[in-house]
Amino acid sequence: QELEKLGLRDDVDLHVYEVPVEYQTVQRLIPALWKKHSPQLVVHVGVSGMATTVTLEKCGHNVGYKGLDNCRFCPGSQCCVEGGPECIDSIIDMDTVCKRVSALGLDVTVTISKDAGRYLCDFTYYTSLYQSRGRSAFVHVPPLGKPYSAEQLGRALQAIIEEMLDVLEHSEDKINCQHEH
Repeated sequence: QELEKLGLRDDVDLHVYEVPVEYQTVQRLIPALWKKHSPQLVVHVGVSGMATTVTLEKCGHNVGYKGLDNCRFCPGSQCCVEGGPECIDSIIDMDTVCKRVSALGLDVTVTISKDAGRYLCDFTYYTSLYQSRGRSAFVHVPPLGKPYSAEQLGRALQAIIEEMLDVLEHSEDKINCQHEH
């Protein structure tokens, strides 16, 4: 909500949605949002009660979903996409984004993770990565006030997403350059 107030740079259309903590809604909503907007990038943000930093998730996992959602439902297969790869990495270089954002001197610590937790955050991330062939990102944030304010988290997310877009644009320039030769 804070990021929606702050916005992003002028050439970026920002669409903010709240995704319910429900497996079946995620499986329906994420593909629908990709189809509706055809975005360059989708960045999911989830609150983790265990997080003490703003955490950039490198990948999503397909199997191991045993926890009941807010509707008391759990996928019988315990996976996101039957037959899908075990793990899908984001095409965004999270190490580069982390270094760049950390160098900005914001009053927020940014770290990297390879495990978004095998609950709805990881499930949403994998579903989006699968749908987008890796054009997704996931950021875990701690609960408000533990230790960051909404304003601090909003500014951090703004910086993170702008760096992600910059990294994505530069990686695509390299890909396009290689195809021209």
